[in-house]
Amino acid sequence: MLQTGIYEFLPQDRVIFGRPAHEAVVETADKLGKRRLLIVASKTLSRRTDVVSRIAAALAERYVGVFDECVEHVPRASVLQLAATVKRLQPDLIVTVGGGTPMDTVKVLLVALAEGIADEAGFDAVRIRVNPDGTRVVPLVRDPPLRQIMVPSTLSGAEFSNLGGATDPTRQVKDLYTGRFIGGQVVILDPAATVHTPEQLWLSTGIRAVDHAVETICSRRPQPFTDATCLHGLGMLARSLSVNRSQPSNLQARLDSQLAVWLASTGLGRVDWGASHGIGHQLGAVAGVPHGHCSCVMLPSVLRWNHAVTADAQATVARALGRTDGNAAEAVLDLIRALGQPYRLQDVGVRREHFPAIAKGAMQNMMVRSNPRPINAEADIYEILEIAWQN
Repeated sequence: MLQTGIYEFLPQDRVIFGRPAHEAVVETADKLGKRRLLIVASKTLSRRTDVVSRIAAALAERYVGVFDECVEHVPRASVLQLAATVKRLQPDLIVTVGGGTPMDTVKVLLVALAEGIADEAGFDAVRIRVNPDGTRVVPLVRDPPLRQIMVPSTLSGAEFSNLGGATDPTRQVKDLYTGRFIGGQVVILDPAATVHTPEQLWLSTGIRAVDHAVETICSRRPQPFTDATCLHGLGMLARSLSVNRSQPSNLQARLDSQLAVWLASTGLGRVDWGASHGIGHQLGAVAGVPHGHCSCVMLPSVLRWNHAVTADAQATVARALGRTDGNAAEAVLDLIRALGQPYRLQDVGVRREHFPAIAKGAMQNMMVRSNPRPINAEADIYEILEIAWQN
């Protein structure tokens, strides 16, 4: 049977790499003709480094303010708080500086602005939902009134997608949202802006990028374009992350990791992913586990659980990571251990009493339901969690 498929490219104008962030932001504002720029940043970058202040100074009178109250796992209330700031300051472009938390906050904000969401309940109408049979409902979202450009400080890859997550604390579920123009119009990869990122966060989000690549290659609907970029990205990540740990001030190695994330993220939101990401969303919503550590503990376990149906793809992953026996789970674990990252659920604060809420929420996640080995019941989630507990 002839292979068929569709790959939709992001509406992303440019990726600028190896340039100082403040220079690239000003150049981008000039090119786009923007006059009122709001910076949305992590609190640490905003208050303890000069990354944000240098961008603000370079923008001069075009800088209208900073919002640095983003909250990890993006509770709905934090998005509404940013929305109030945007309505007060009336920017024509947002500069998002930081990792997945500020990026997702702005993505979901742009959905909220596009749809006129005024309270937490309003998000229910636009979140991606999963039917009992596993099919997904993706609401059509209007175009937002403004866009964002991104200066990432971690390796989460959120800058290369138009998919954002926000947590509903009532349901204890991290929901996903999408819209064609909610992602980064321009991405600026400045390795000097990442040197303040704590080692644990940098390296663990590097494993997050590995997760992006692996679940793209092992997708139930793989694509030749994403296979090519992700395989090359995996090799770059394995090499550069080790240098990042031993030589944290090596800017070329940090840039190599950023470029590898670009390659590893081509499937993000465009190729069906699986349970590593999907269950990981619930580890964050239920137990507060950071994104990077979610991938550290879930990816090897999901690879083991999926092996019967993805053995060939996993052998390709193993080779890209330098292992010749085809064991992708062990290849990933070897890298996680070499980087000094946790790889068992109990090591990241998950307790067995969390399992019911994780399993219940995971069955509502579109990535869990598109896992290459079908997940049809909470019992399947428990099996995977047990593997991740034992690891």
